[in-house]
Amino acid sequence: MTDTTLFFVTPDGEPEITRPDAAKVVSGDPVHRTWNLEERDGLYCGIWESTPGSWQISYDEWEYCRILEGVSVISQEDGEAVTVRAGDSFVLRPGFKGTWEVIETTRKDYVIRL
Repeated sequence: MTDTTLFFVTPDGEPEITRPDAAKVVSGDPVHRTWNLEERDGLYCGIWESTPGSWQISYDEWEYCRILEGVSVISQEDGEAVTVRAGDSFVLRPGFKGTWEVIETTRKDYVIRL
């Protein structure tokens, strides 16, 4: 039997509230809110939001993101930086290391594949 349940990809219910590991925080006190919509067979998707701040990131998985609101700057270890804002889509690949800086509270939808 195949699960054919259809659902809307919008925040619903109470989000999971987290913060980056304190050792990874570069500046500010960013607070993350995540609405996980699907977690199955190495596939994760949902909506994520963060308040301003900056922290180190390191990816072991593929992540597709689409910025819904706000402004963030994603910088690679070598210093190359890209500003992303509402309407921008991008992929972070395994092995990516750098920082994520939220300038204005940012909300994105995401799909992660392990």
